[in-house]
Amino acid sequence: MSLPVKVRRQHPIGRYIADFAVPARRLVIEIDGGQHATAVARDEKRSRFLETQGWRVIRFWNSGVTGNLSGVLEAIAAEIERSPTSPRPSPPPGAEREN
Repeated sequence: MSLPVKVRRQHPIGRYIADFAVPARRLVIEIDGGQHATAVARDEKRSRFLETQGWRVIRFWNSGVTGNLSGVLEAIAAEIERSPTSPRPSPPPGAEREN
């Protein structure tokens, strides 16, 4: 199935840079390497910030991408399909700043 969306690589959002983003669907796709196993708190903080900006975050391990690319692509396509397409919510006032 082909979905008519643009996926951006290394997309800046606030002080973070998303691995991949689908701006029209407010979806961030993160591909995590082994170093993320010890950075759980940092990743959670990052995800919370992105969510306050109106983005949904999905994560995949590098090994999942290399070992099951078709499954990862299917999961991403499913997330894109269920993502809202019309007017995206504005972040709450003051949410642009990270605490």
